[in-house]
Amino acid sequence: MTLEELYGLIGPDMKAVDAVIRKRLHSEVVLVRQVAEYIIASGGKRMRPALVLLVAGAFGYGGRHHHELAAVVEFIHTATLLHDDVVDESALRRGRDTANAMFGNAASVLVGDFLYSRAFQMMVEVDDMRVMRVLSDATNVIAEGEVLQLMNCHDADVDEQRYLQVIRYKTAKLFEAAAQLGAIIGGADPAVEAAMASYGMHLGTAFQLVDDVLDYSGQEAATGKHLGDDLAEGKPTLPLIYVMQNGSPEQAACVRHAIESGGRDAFPEVLAAIQATGALDHARRCAAEEAAQARAAISCLEDSKYREALLQLSAFAVERNH
Repeated sequence: MTLEELYGLIGPDMKAVDAVIRKRLHSEVVLVRQVAEYIIASGGKRMRPALVLLVAGAFGYGGRHHHELAAVVEFIHTATLLHDDVVDESALRRGRDTANAMFGNAASVLVGDFLYSRAFQMMVEVDDMRVMRVLSDATNVIAEGEVLQLMNCHDADVDEQRYLQVIRYKTAKLFEAAAQLGAIIGGADPAVEAAMASYGMHLGTAFQLVDDVLDYSGQEAATGKHLGDDLAEGKPTLPLIYVMQNGSPEQAACVRHAIESGGRDAFPEVLAAIQATGALDHARRCAAEEAAQARAAISCLEDSKYREALLQLSAFAVERNH
C-alpha cells in the first residue's frame, strides 16, 4: 500500500494541516517566507503529522487542535532538516537542492530558528500544559541527538547501542511525540497514551533503520539523495557497524578507515563488504523487529480503520524503497 492510499483516510485533515502550514509560514520578512516555503514545498512523507491525525482519529477526536499540532510537528521536523543539512553540508534532499545550497548556511540556520519559535507560538495557543511538555521535551531530546550524532562522526568504535541511542533521540523522539499528542487530545488514559508513545518510538526507529539501509541500496531517483552520503560524512550506521563486527579483518579495516577518513573514495569497497556480509539484511531484520514492537504496542486499540492504517504504516516504514 502506498502512502497516498494510507492517507486517504485522513485526506481532508491533511489538507487542513497544509492550510495551517501555509498560513503559519507567513512572515513580513521576505527571505523567511522564501526559505520556509521552499523546504515545505519540496515534499516529504508527512508521516509525523499523519501520526497525530491517525492516533487522534483512533480515539474519536472531533476537535480542531489536531490540525495545529500536526503542523507544529511538521515545523519542528522541518527546522531539524534545515539545521541538519547545514551541519552535514548536504547538497541534495528529496531530489532538490537543499535550502543551504540555494540560500546559504546562514539563512537556513536562521529560518530553522524561525520555524522552531513559530512552532512554540502555536503549541502555546492549544493551551494544554501536557501538550507543551511533550513537545518541549521532544525538541530538547532531538537537539541532544544531533549533538550525539556529531560526536559519533568519524568514530569507528561506535557500537550498536550508541548508534541506536542517536536514532531514538534524533529521529524516533518526534514520532513518539506525534503519536502521544494524538492520544492526549483524544483523551486516552495514561496506560494507552504510553502505548501510543511506544508505537511512535518503535515506528520512528524502524523508519530510520531503513533510511540507513537505503543509503547503500536505494535508487537516487527514488530516495532523492546521493548514495553514500552517510559514509561521506563519516557516520557509523548499522550496516557499517555490522561489517566491522562480522566481516573479515580486511573488510572491517576497510570500513574503519572509511569512517575515520570520510569522503566517497572507498564507497565501492565498502559497499562490496556490506553486500558480502549481509549487513543490509541484518539492518532490515532489525527494522522489522522494531515495526513488530510498534504493532504490538497498539494491540490495546479497538478495531477501527485508524488502527488498521497505523498497522499498515508500520509495514510501509520497513518495506519502502524511498
